[in-house]
Amino acid sequence: MNEMAREELAKYRQLRDEVSELSEKLANLHKDQMACKKACSECCMNFQVLPVEYFAILDELKQNPPAQYRELDDEAEECNFLIDDLCQIYASRPFICRTHGLPLLFMNQEGDAWELSACPLNFTDFEDFHAENTYPQDTYNSKIFMINQEFIKHYEAEQFGEFDLIPVNRLVVDLKK
Repeated sequence: MNEMAREELAKYRQLRDEVSELSEKLANLHKDQMACKKACSECCMNFQVLPVEYFAILDELKQNPPAQYRELDDEAEECNFLIDDLCQIYASRPFICRTHGLPLLFMNQEGDAWELSACPLNFTDFEDFHAENTYPQDTYNSKIFMINQEFIKHYEAEQFGEFDLIPVNRLVVDLKK
């Protein structure tokens, strides 16, 4: 991987740290309303991620391989890295896994109203959502999208379009290369 692509991976990791910090803050703020705890895997699945996120995770897993994984194909709904309800790549997990369960604020498809999404297991008796106690999903999705645009311009081993996604389960195949 060339240096310019590696610089975009570094930008992704910096943004991931920011997302993790905000997610931890929100999880602490909402701890009384959240059912999500260690070993809750209701939302774990074979998500698809942008190439910059995929290759950042792959790079980290090559340096520190997971102790266990399953060998499901790219089309499987289950995640290769969920073993006994525990994530085997927790430190390197994608944005979607870092924020799932939190109250997510985003603009609707029409672009004329804010919507809120949260796990149905959480917030069963809480409705005081506002900008300060929700995760601004569109903001961070835009940031990672822009980093990805630069990454795919410089990543030479494979060609990707700006809207292409890669299944997380493909990591097992690429780890073996």
